[in-house]
Amino acid sequence: MKHNTRQRQAIIRCLRQAHGPMNPQEVHQQAGKEVVGLGIATVYRNLKLLAEDGKIRELAFPGEGSRYEIAGLEHHHHFLCRDCDKVFCIQGCPGGLSSMTPEGFSLEGHEIVLYGRCSHCRMSVQA
Repeated sequence: MKHNTRQRQAIIRCLRQAHGPMNPQEVHQQAGKEVVGLGIATVYRNLKLLAEDGKIRELAFPGEGSRYEIAGLEHHHHFLCRDCDKVFCIQGCPGGLSSMTPEGFSLEGHEIVLYGRCSHCRMSVQA
């Protein structure tokens, strides 16, 4: 990556401080607090460059747009809140998934996404 611009630095800081993967709009909103006038096109362009450079990881959830998180985190999974659409990291892994692999197949990786309501949205519904 040629330039380490203040926009790029703000995006990386934003993702490092996040509690889970963020979509481009969330990154734009958060990083825009640090870099006045940050455009959404700049965010998209930098997310693409940072992912290509291996600094961040692009995640795809079924029925959702891409989300991004810092690369190099320990193996983990995600929880997607169906109400607020935020994604939270879940530490740990159930393991033993190779036993589910069809005979003759080779397991190379996996992603587990849990769906439900986060604690904030659950409390809002109960109130």
